[in-house]
Amino acid sequence: MSDAFLSAEDFAEQAHQLYNEGRYDDALKVLRDGLTAFPYAAELHVGLAYAQLALENYAWARRSFADALRINGEHEDALVGMGEVLLRLGQPTRALECFEKVLVLGFRDDHDLVLQAGRALFREGAIHASRHFFQVAVEAHPDSAEATACLGYAEHRLGNEEVAISWLRRALELDAYHLEARIYLGNLLYDRGDFEAALYHFEQTQPDDHLDELAVWRLVELKKSIYRLAPDDPELGPWAERLAELAVAGDATEQLLGEIEATQSDGTIRDPLQLELFSTLLLELDGMQRRASGQHRVTTGSGVSYAGTWEEIVEQMRADDPGAGRGSIADYMEWVARRQAAAGIVIPATDAESFVLGNAVAGLLKIIR
Repeated sequence: MSDAFLSAEDFAEQAHQLYNEGRYDDALKVLRDGLTAFPYAAELHVGLAYAQLALENYAWARRSFADALRINGEHEDALVGMGEVLLRLGQPTRALECFEKVLVLGFRDDHDLVLQAGRALFREGAIHASRHFFQVAVEAHPDSAEATACLGYAEHRLGNEEVAISWLRRALELDAYHLEARIYLGNLLYDRGDFEAALYHFEQTQPDDHLDELAVWRLVELKKSIYRLAPDDPELGPWAERLAELAVAGDATEQLLGEIEATQSDGTIRDPLQLELFSTLLLELDGMQRRASGQHRVTTGSGVSYAGTWEEIVEQMRADDPGAGRGSIADYMEWVARRQAAAGIVIPATDAESFVLGNAVAGLLKIIR
């Protein structure tokens, strides 16, 4: 059909299809052609702005959102999009005004729109504000696993661990296949020393579900400790392969971008504006991983506490153990592992963290942090 016979809606639909396929430059061309014929079509200005936003052309995106709002000052998609751009440009107060106006206009029950605002705030570190929008989404759609999980992420970032775990569990009740929520919950449970519960959630995933090596590494160590699997057990093979793939892939952000570029089951490309939330979540997992190699505290059954890095804790344990020799930490871990093996308890001795974790799984220690 000739462009002369296309309506503004036809141009918008063509551009939307191209956008969903990740062909943002092609979408821009269609939208510009449409605006030549229909310069006052707010939808075309909004589409142009989102394509520019996907390409990280923030100044141009802001201009196009502003053009749409001059035509229709209450256009909900333009308001949320303008809020996203203003956040990127370092204007959180004005951004929040845009988001709040959407609620005032009566779009509290628009699930996707409210979540979009909440995700944008979350990505930029405005966690309190993001929690508010996630709460609105949950109130309007209590059966939404996505909204419920997002509320759990925000609660965790605000330090409300018990509340976060409760929301993440609720999300999994609503959708047992919400993998981001399950992996995140597994890591939270691991960090608090609830290893069997953490392993339960990790085991509900497949190796390819993971974009970060933290949970994979933890799953492998827990399987070896709790199930007493040998390092070369075939059950660990797919997970070891995934660890190797993630190590080659590099940092979590690059891996996420690769996932974003992958096609979905319907042949379309995932929207990067919607999936950026999980880039932030991967950074949070990275923070968990850094904490995993930082300072920790454990207690023994008799109430003795040790604090420091994993290596420092093992050194303190060795110093207090009257049966330990004067060898290295590695010698001490091997000695303890052999001693416990005689009692039917398997304690890994490959490294300090695995050693401490093995003691905790066996009930000989409790990890406080």
